Amino acid sequence: MSASTVSAPEDARILLVIPTLNEAKAILPCFESLLRDPLLRDPARATLVVADGGSTDGTQDIVRRYAETSPIRIHLLHNPDRIQSAGINSAVAEHGDGFDLLLRCDAHAIYPADYATALLAAFRSAEDAVSVVVAMDSQGTSSFGRAAAWVVDTPLGSGGAAHRGGRASAYVDHGHHALMDLTWFRKVGGYDAAFSQNEDAELDWRLRAAGGRIWLADDVRLGYMMRSTPAALWRQYQNYGAEAARRR
Repeated sequence: MSASTVSAPEDARILLVIPTLNEAKAILPCFESLLRDPLLRDPARATLVVADGGSTDGTQDIVRRYAETSPIRIHLLHNPDRIQSAGINSAVAEHGDGFDLLLRCDAHAIYPADYATALLAAFRSAEDAVSVVVAMDSQGTSSFGRAAAWVVDTPLGSGGAAHRGGRASAYVDHGHHALMDLTWFRKVGGYDAAFSQNEDAELDWRLRAAGGRIWLADDVRLGYMMRSTPAALWRQYQNYGAEAARRR
């Protein structure tokens, strides 16, 4: 399969997957932001799978109630492994047949009103991309968080990662996962479910090794909330480092 073989026809069908674990406060605003996009409100074009890792805070009940009046079909899938990589893999395995594209979203994010539509346009304009990733603008709610957000969006803080505050669309090695060709996702074996962190970077490495190209759409942007204390940020990056070391 060549990198130009991408499943993005005019009537492309999108499997939207949101991994959750105790997201009762965030999941409803996330749903409402995503379903502002007419593409994701079309039951002929989109289906949503919530891969829940065993929430105990009422997340599952919120999903069930929302599904009763949702404009598109919503599946609530139990994810016994709890981590995002395993949940997304299970969602694709159980509900991916008949879909062209995988849209990965995070429960604690608020999305632009035309998120999926803009991603699909970027997918088509890139022509030979197998994945479209997005730029992230770091934010903070505390003085420390705002300072960390400023640092991480500089080359010094991010190591030059193109998607951290990126300002130019281009082919990249890695970015924040958004829209991916499902054939390619399956071709490389999906996410490595042994990874609880950095599973996106590891998958991007295998996509590129298989000949796939990744397109950063700089005009589709997401806010990223930095940890609010030094201790919380330290734990986050310690986890990132531990997973990155496993890939070496």
